[in-house]
Amino acid sequence: MKTILAFIIGDPLADGAVPSTGVSARLTVFVAGAMAFLAVFALALSLTAGRLADSWADDLAQSATLRLPADLDQTNAALRAAVNVLQTTTGVASARVLDADEQRTLLAPWFGPDIPVESLPLPQLIEILPDDTGYDVAGLRARLQAEVPGAVLDDHGAWREPLLAAAQRLRLLGWSVLALIGAVMAAMITLAAYAALAANAQIIRVLRLVGARDDYIARAFVRRFTLRAGLGAAVGTGLALLVLQSMPVADVVSGTITHFGFIGLDWIWPLAIPVLSAIVAFAATRMAASRRLKDQT
Repeated sequence: MKTILAFIIGDPLADGAVPSTGVSARLTVFVAGAMAFLAVFALALSLTAGRLADSWADDLAQSATLRLPADLDQTNAALRAAVNVLQTTTGVASARVLDADEQRTLLAPWFGPDIPVESLPLPQLIEILPDDTGYDVAGLRARLQAEVPGAVLDDHGAWREPLLAAAQRLRLLGWSVLALIGAVMAAMITLAAYAALAANAQIIRVLRLVGARDDYIARAFVRRFTLRAGLGAAVGTGLALLVLQSMPVADVVSGTITHFGFIGLDWIWPLAIPVLSAIVAFAATRMAASRRLKDQT
C-alpha cells in the first residue's frame, strides 16, 4: 500500500522532467479514453451475443418437436399412434399436440395473423418435453419410423450446435478485439512516451549532472503516463457505460433480446478496464523509457 501511495504522489523534482501538458499528455489521455470506450462496447457485444446464443441453445435443448404428415385422411390415425408411442417412451415427460391457434402464432411472422390454418394441409406438430433423465433419441426415432410412417422427430440439434459454435466464436472475437485494443493503446502510449523523452532531453541531462539515475528519471515518466492512462480509461469507461444505460431495451420475438450490456458478475469486466489500461501504460512506458534513456546516454 505504501509503495502504491508513493507511486501516486511521486517526486516533485523528478516530475519536472515530464511535461504536465502538451501533445504527449493529451494524446495519452485521449487514446486511453477512446480505447476504453471501444473496449466496453466490445465486451458488451461479446457477452450479450454469447448470453443470447446460450439461452437459445438451452431453450432448444429442453424440448423437441414431432411433425406428422400433412395428409388429412391419415392425420387422426397418425396422431393417435404418435401420442401412444410418446406416452410409452421412457424419458418423455409430456407430449402436447399444438392446436390451431398455436400453429397460427408460429406462422404469423411469415404469413400474417389471419392465415386459415384449419383449411390448409399443414403438418400436425407435437411438442415433446423430456424429464430429468431424458430419452433415447435414436430409439424413439426408430419406433416412430416403424409405427408412424412419415413422422419426423426434430430434437433441434441442427439449430443448437451452430448456436453453440457461434457463441464460442463471438467470445473469441470479443477477446481478440480487446487484445487488439490493448496493443494499439500500448503502441500509442509508447510513441507518446518517446516524444516526451525526446522533448525533455535537456532536462534529463541536467538531472543526470546532479546525480539522478536513469531508474529515478524513468519512474517519473512511468508514473505520469500510467496515471494519465488510468484517468483517460476511467473517463472513457464511464462515458461508454452511460451510453449503454441510455440505450433502449429491445424486445424481439417475444423477448429474445432483453438487455444489451452487462448483467450480474459481468460488471467486473468494464470496471477492470481502467486498471488494466493503467497496467498496459505502466509496462509500455517503462519499456520505452528504459530504451530511450539508454540511447540518450
